[in-house]
Amino acid sequence: MSIRRKSLLIGINYTGSQHALQGCHQDVHNMIDFLQSRGYPSDPGSMVVLADDRDPRGMFFPTGRNILSAMDWLVSEPNTCCFLHYSGHGGQVRDPDGDRDSGFDDTIVPVDFETNGQIDSDTLHRHLVTALHPTSTLFVVFDCCHSGSAIELPFVYRTDEYGNVNLVDNVKQGIHLISAASHLIQGGFSYNKVNDARELLAGATSFFKSLHHMGQPQQEGLGEEHFVEDWAHEGKRVFMYSGCRDDQTSADAAISGSHVGAMSWAFLQAMRESGGSRGYQGAQQSYVDILQNTRRFLQGKYKQVPQLSVGVQMDLNQPLRI
Repeated sequence: MSIRRKSLLIGINYTGSQHALQGCHQDVHNMIDFLQSRGYPSDPGSMVVLADDRDPRGMFFPTGRNILSAMDWLVSEPNTCCFLHYSGHGGQVRDPDGDRDSGFDDTIVPVDFETNGQIDSDTLHRHLVTALHPTSTLFVVFDCCHSGSAIELPFVYRTDEYGNVNLVDNVKQGIHLISAASHLIQGGFSYNKVNDARELLAGATSFFKSLHHMGQPQQEGLGEEHFVEDWAHEGKRVFMYSGCRDDQTSADAAISGSHVGAMSWAFLQAMRESGGSRGYQGAQQSYVDILQNTRRFLQGKYKQVPQLSVGVQMDLNQPLRI
């Protein structure tokens, strides 16, 4: 059976606004080169590019509505290998439906966010993961702030400073952050302290969401994210490399004279790892190899810690297939 390949690339520089970035359009161009080297077709029926240097009145301008429509197109067909790359701002908004005990959803930020809002992680999950045809696969690279659980996949892996990859231990991380927030508040309040503590507590409760991955029981109200109950049995083959943890920002960088997103650059460098200076042979590496090598290229230059999230537990030491 032949496998169809489709791709969606989104780059938003927010040109002319006070939120302007510089490297997102270049990230898209670099990712197109990579996808073409991997055999992805570039005809309009197979590759869609949304960028804010396009006609603001057209369907390829990255408004929230156009982004969701393009995502629906991407995952709609059976027996398809789908690739999504997003380079732009990421944020957090108050959880509208109460399924995150942290009170905040991660978001991506369309070009029209000031009038029409951001796209939250619950919405992204439903359009990308829930809607993905069961016979298809989705591979995602998110280069934006607060992107660790931007599409709410159940299993999250992260490298430590030595390159070891482990399933995130949400209990230890959550307890550590709650303790840090409590310590910060002690000794009197200030505006900065309150905001810092709120961020720490939000990060702490978000860490608890995947306790069920660890096989540990949990009482109601101790930080369980209720979307886990809704989507625990989806088992979709979705893989996401994200530029940072939920509580981190992702750098817009100048590298070798070109403005690029640090995560997009590091991911592509990792994919070049066994292909020489011009080729992309990273698909011969495993999922874990790519995560470790992406971290290695970022480490020492940027504070952000990339993550790998997956929709179903599997052997991540097998060769990565895109």
